[in-house]
Amino acid sequence: MNTSIKRVLYFPITKIIVGIVVPFSLFVVIQNFVLKPLFYSIIQDKNIAKPIIHFISFLVLLAAYYYLFRLYDKRKITELSLKYFFKEMFGGFFFGFFTISLVIFILYLLGYYQAISISTAHYPIKFFTVLMFAAIVEDLFHRGLIVRVCENWLGTNLSLVIGMLVEVQLHFFNPNFNLFSHFLTLIWGFTLGMMFIYTKRIWLPFFFHLGWNFSQPFYGSNLSGLNDMGSIIQSKFNGPELLTGGAVGIEDSIFTASFLLLIGIIFYYFAKKEGKIIKGKLFKR
Repeated sequence: MNTSIKRVLYFPITKIIVGIVVPFSLFVVIQNFVLKPLFYSIIQDKNIAKPIIHFISFLVLLAAYYYLFRLYDKRKITELSLKYFFKEMFGGFFFGFFTISLVIFILYLLGYYQAISISTAHYPIKFFTVLMFAAIVEDLFHRGLIVRVCENWLGTNLSLVIGMLVEVQLHFFNPNFNLFSHFLTLIWGFTLGMMFIYTKRIWLPFFFHLGWNFSQPFYGSNLSGLNDMGSIIQSKFNGPELLTGGAVGIEDSIFTASFLLLIGIIFYYFAKKEGKIIKGKLFKR
């Protein structure tokens, strides 16, 4: 292969573009021309068909990413390693769910949260599979691809900054978002970026993300400004928007932002202590 072509093909930005375009293109084709026609034709109830489609789409994205980079980089795809999968699955989901639960508990003690009733009738399984698919898209391509490639190229600190800025762009047009919401999004990008950098796998940030997102409608809160993601506990929030998160949801609470930042700082501390904060190839020359 021509040296100039090889240099362009393996340039970090090229890798990021190819790593997004190829798996997404395959996913769009398979979902729209295979999965939807197939499952909508054999399953009349879309509340049953959609979760199946979401789950298979989840696997399609993972497989497309895996085989693309096995061919492209000719390496082991360590970011999808299953070595500590169950530990990171249960630990990550619990950790994400517990963080939001702690904020709910504080609001309850302050008199700003009231549980009215509990029912699963307002939470069909399709909502959970939507959260699962949305989380894998963000964590696979944001953390597993962009942060990973940028860290090898520019180093950990710059990759974190880039990851935080990308995070803001991903959520910029979320409904009801305000200035504080974007500040929280920067913290989110930092903390989940650090989870990936510390483990070098997507599973801990992915399952933390899933537990975090599931817990909000679970407690009857809006999710990132969305009020149509169902609920399990029908509840009432009544208090200062700075504490309850207002129309954005509980993740926009100052309590939530503080806990999230603390988690990110702890991961950064341990990563630095263990020598996982690195200089990129660009600065080693």
